[in-house]
Amino acid sequence: MAGRGEAVEYQVGDRVVRVSNPDKMYFPARGITKRQVVEYYLAVAEPLLRAVGERPTTLKRFPDGVSGEPFYAKRVPKGAPEWVQTARITFPSGRTADEVCPTEPAVFAWAANLGTLDFHPWPVRRSDVDHPDELRIDVDPSDSSGFGDAVRVALVVREVLADAGLTGYPKTSGGRGVHVLVRIRPEWDFVDVRHAVIALGREVERRVPDLATIAWWKEERGGRVFLDYNQAARDRTVASSWSVRGTPRATVSTPLTWEQLPEADPDDFDVLTVPDWLAGHGDPHAAIDDEAFGLETALEWYARDERDHGLGEMPYPPDYPKMPGEPKRVQPSRARPEG
Repeated sequence: MAGRGEAVEYQVGDRVVRVSNPDKMYFPARGITKRQVVEYYLAVAEPLLRAVGERPTTLKRFPDGVSGEPFYAKRVPKGAPEWVQTARITFPSGRTADEVCPTEPAVFAWAANLGTLDFHPWPVRRSDVDHPDELRIDVDPSDSSGFGDAVRVALVVREVLADAGLTGYPKTSGGRGVHVLVRIRPEWDFVDVRHAVIALGREVERRVPDLATIAWWKEERGGRVFLDYNQAARDRTVASSWSVRGTPRATVSTPLTWEQLPEADPDDFDVLTVPDWLAGHGDPHAAIDDEAFGLETALEWYARDERDHGLGEMPYPPDYPKMPGEPKRVQPSRARPEG
C-alpha cells in the first residue's frame, strides 16, 4: 500500500531483522507507526528481556494496528526465523503448544513487525513450565472506579504481601489497573499459586472491604476494585512489563517503585515517552530476580480460611474444565436454591 515505505532492516546483536511497511500506522490517533513501535521495543529490550526472557509468551497481535481486530498467537507463527526459540506448554484442556520463548532482543523487533503490541508471558520459565516462579496480583478497577482506587488497593496488597513474607513489585497495567509481581521459588504448581493469590486477596478484602473484593461475579462486587485471582490460573496471563497496550494513546505497562506509584498517571507512559523515562530512571524492577520467596504463609492462610471460615475453592474462568473442589460456576442471581 502506498505511503507505507520500503522495508527497512535493523541490526540487532547478531541478527538482521527486516521490517516491512515501516510507515504503516499502528496508532492513528497519535500518528505512531510500525517503525516507531519496533524502535521502542529495541530501546527497552534489556529490561523487557529481564521480564519475559526464557518464558513461554503469547503474542497479542494487531496486524492492522490498534484500530483493527487483535488476536492472541499462542503458537509460534509459521515462517519464524530459526533463532526464535520456543517452549512447549500444556493448556488446561490437556492440549499442548509450542509458544514463542524470547531469548534475545531481536525477537521483540521480529514480533513487532508481525503486529505484536503486547507480550503476555506465562509465569514460568522454559526449564520448568509447570511450576510458576512469578506470582501476579491483578488489581482491576471497576467501571466506576479508576487508577487512584487501584493504587490505594495496591498499597494494601503491598502490606499484605509483607505480612506473608513476600516482596511485590508494582507496575501500571497500561490501562487503569495495577499489576503487582512477586518472584517466588518454583516449588508450587499452578493450583497452589492460585490458592495463595486467593488467600492474599481475601486478606486485602478484610482490610479494606469497602474498596476491594475478590468476588468473581460482577454483580457481587458493588463497584469495588477486583483482585482478579484467576489471572493466576494456568494459561491466564497479563501483559508484561514494558509491553505496549492496544489503547489509542499507545500506553505502556510500566514498572514503578512503590514510592513512584501514588504520583503516577498511567497516561504519561507511552511509546513516545517511556524510552526517555527508562534512560532517566532505570528499571525499577532491576532487583526482582535477586531474591525468590516462599508461599508457605499464604498457603497457611488459605488452609485456615477453609478450615475455620468455610472459605475454600472459588470459580474458575468459564472456558476451564471443571476443577476439583470448585463451587458451581453460575452467578448467584441465577443459581437455583438447594433442595
